[in-house]
Amino acid sequence: MKASRGEHLFYSVNYVILSVLALSCVLPIVHLFAVSLSNNDAVTSGHVAFWPVGFTMDSYHLLIDRTPVIRAFKNSLVITVVGTLLNMLFTIMAAYPLARSYFYLRRFFSLAIVFTMLFNAGLIPGFLLVKSLGLIDSYAALWLPGLVSAWNLLVLRSFFEQIPEELVDAARIDGCGEWRLLYRVFLPLSLPVLAALSLFYGVGHWNAFFGLLIFINDAAKQNLSLLVQNMVQNQEMLQEINGQLSMSESADMLSQITPQSIRAAGIMVMVIPMLIVYPFLQKYFVKGMLIGSIKG
Repeated sequence: MKASRGEHLFYSVNYVILSVLALSCVLPIVHLFAVSLSNNDAVTSGHVAFWPVGFTMDSYHLLIDRTPVIRAFKNSLVITVVGTLLNMLFTIMAAYPLARSYFYLRRFFSLAIVFTMLFNAGLIPGFLLVKSLGLIDSYAALWLPGLVSAWNLLVLRSFFEQIPEELVDAARIDGCGEWRLLYRVFLPLSLPVLAALSLFYGVGHWNAFFGLLIFINDAAKQNLSLLVQNMVQNQEMLQEINGQLSMSESADMLSQITPQSIRAAGIMVMVIPMLIVYPFLQKYFVKGMLIGSIKG
């Protein structure tokens, strides 16, 4: 069917608006990347836009050699991988019974889960609970309170409910019990929504900041988010980095880099892993969220 003139105009306006929005998201990252690879004179004079000027990797060398960025990266990796696995495991284990019509008190538990989306105890009771459980300075304080997202649980439950009962009946005739039915039938058919929910959980753990600020007092357990935040807001940290350099190193290296380029390098180290992972899950993202949230 041929599109009318009004439809062509509508599509053109949409393309323009979406292109502007996409550029507003991408260009700041490109600018930070260019700043992290530019020399001192170009950055301080404001000549760096979207391409490095006076290319140098000294900011990354200084970041890796003189800051605990490697340790913070490993901490972020542990928090993200373990946390996402725990989230997905318990979300699946909760969504499956709630999707089965013969599960007793199914409606009661579903309403109770929805209730938690509207009301919560608050920050202070949450902190007191974590403290009473002895989880302060433990990553469990980050994983356990948010072990299952109510929204993600409802999305996965909705997806499980859409799996044809005929397929379930055929599997039962072949001798599948509940565990085997979940593992052999439900999970293979749920890869799109599982990938989308894993992305949600993973990004949340990778960017975790407030929880670590409250529950983690040990500096050796801080993640990239806290380290980058300290670099952005704490000038003393950059002065400590400068103080660790010898006189010859300081004169040579600091002539090539600025605090802005070190901060930009720290932000890029935090952002790049998510930019690498996202394209592999993108094909599942929209499909998984749509078929997990629309009935029928």
